[in-house]
Amino acid sequence: MCTAILARAGDGYFGRNLDFESDFGEKIVVVPRNFGFTFRSGREIKNHHAIVGMAVVDNGYPLFFDAINEAGLGIAGLRFAGNAEFKKAVSGKDNVASYEFISWVLTNCASVDEAESFLSNANITDDAYSAEMPPSPLHWIIADNKRALTVEQTKSGLKIYENNVGVLTNNPEFSVQIQNLTNYMNLSAKEPTNLFSEKLYMKPYSRGMGAIGLPGDYSSMSRFVKACFICENSVYSSIESEVVNHFFHTLYAVYQQKGCVQVQGGYEITNYTSCCNLSKGIYYYTTYNNSCINAIDMHKEYLNGDRLAVYELLTASKIVVQNQYKKR
Repeated sequence: MCTAILARAGDGYFGRNLDFESDFGEKIVVVPRNFGFTFRSGREIKNHHAIVGMAVVDNGYPLFFDAINEAGLGIAGLRFAGNAEFKKAVSGKDNVASYEFISWVLTNCASVDEAESFLSNANITDDAYSAEMPPSPLHWIIADNKRALTVEQTKSGLKIYENNVGVLTNNPEFSVQIQNLTNYMNLSAKEPTNLFSEKLYMKPYSRGMGAIGLPGDYSSMSRFVKACFICENSVYSSIESEVVNHFFHTLYAVYQQKGCVQVQGGYEITNYTSCCNLSKGIYYYTTYNNSCINAIDMHKEYLNGDRLAVYELLTASKIVVQNQYKKR
């Protein structure tokens, strides 16, 4: 279970929580412009936009969870089990395997407008990366600093939704998530007024009651509502470090703590949280045990090369002790 958001502030910021009961050995990967991609369709591409993102690297090939390219376009794939339905390759369609979808779009498109046109004839196939890595049931959020789309392929076919809230979680389908927001249209960041009854005298008994009724559980529908409310009511600074901190606080509001979400494989946690500056190509992240914000700047790499730059996640806890023992 995961949450992804877009903040249309300053340079534009895009990122996600990846929630699962174990990690995948993921790493930060920078893909230079001349790294060769060979897609399942047989198409090869070597000269393309540079990319930075979180991925599993297998035999030198990056399998992205989320990433952005140097043009300022970002994508994240989120679990969509029970609804995602990938097809066999279809003649006349632009066939792309689910595992390569992020790379396919980011190497070819520079904006959401381009991605929307590029995907108009797409068919997401059920090709497995390998026998050990079957296709994961996913849907995607595609974003730049102006727009966002949700891409879902279900039994009824490929659907591309305008995502005006800039938020994506998991099930149910995106259209249902949007409809569900109307159940919370009375929520406000302001102190409430009595609409319950003119016959009863009521006033707030504490501060911060404007958002009373906002869901606080870990279900994907509740996380969607909460993330939307926070994003819509957020006030951003113009200072990069403050915007990044605010972005992480937004995702921490739907963070999964070990022990609170029990699943068959153990306890689901937020393995990592990411925040990408779409304009500057900086990938910020924290991990479950390391809340220090770390960064990889793609423009500090040699982007005209053909070799991946791979960085291990910094996962060890960092505690800064400000004082020392003083003898008396």
